[in-house]
Amino acid sequence: MLSAKSLFQEILDDDESFRLFCSIAAGGESQGGWENGRIAALVPPTERDLAPKISRHGADEDKHGRIFNALLKKRGLEPVPVPSDTDYTMLLERHGIGLAHEKLEGDQPLTVQDIVVYLAHSRVTEQRASEQMDLLRRHFADHPDLGRAVRMISHDEDNHLAYCHEELLRFASAGHGRAIQRTLRECALAEIRIYRDVSLAVMAHMGRVLGWPRAKSVALAAGIHAVYVYERLGGWRRMVSLRMPERRDALGGPATTAPEFA
Repeated sequence: MLSAKSLFQEILDDDESFRLFCSIAAGGESQGGWENGRIAALVPPTERDLAPKISRHGADEDKHGRIFNALLKKRGLEPVPVPSDTDYTMLLERHGIGLAHEKLEGDQPLTVQDIVVYLAHSRVTEQRASEQMDLLRRHFADHPDLGRAVRMISHDEDNHLAYCHEELLRFASAGHGRAIQRTLRECALAEIRIYRDVSLAVMAHMGRVLGWPRAKSVALAAGIHAVYVYERLGGWRRMVSLRMPERRDALGGPATTAPEFA
């Protein structure tokens, strides 16, 4: 019987599929670290108090990338190039979601509107990251190799999501509510489509590595399409609601260091 746990266990048990999984994850986290670092450097003068939190967000993402690379190293594996059709962050940027890299590579300070777009984009993508890591934590929190990494990353992603809620509510109370809701909706509808496409691509690559029979690949693809239909019909709304989080000032302190896996 196919389940999230059995599927991931199969990927975990095979060196080549584990190598691909960790490489994809590390690449996305490292890209997120760079983006947050640039945004922190370009924060407008009126929002300088936000810069340390954005930096902390970026430091966490960098740390997650190092954790996935350390998991590879522990098994004596090297990263592989990330297939372009599995590059979630690149595909989001290519579809105009979040802040364009062209803008982040420049020296011009961002506007308050840019920060609102960044936070709305992060609120949507961190919802996805938090849910994915919660799933892994429920199944693998006690795993001898993955457990510590999964628990740490899951905790961080929950912090990132809480921070996005709190800061977006602050901007909403300052008069940006309509722009926030419009941007959240646009981001969520684009994200669920890109997530579907990336999921299909990842499963196709994993199927080739693991030699899955056609019936299994078809069943997994059908499941991915079913999730997309649910999200398109209304599941996306969970990504756009805002509520004050229990974790207040979740990114107010220094980033924690990555654990050693040697």
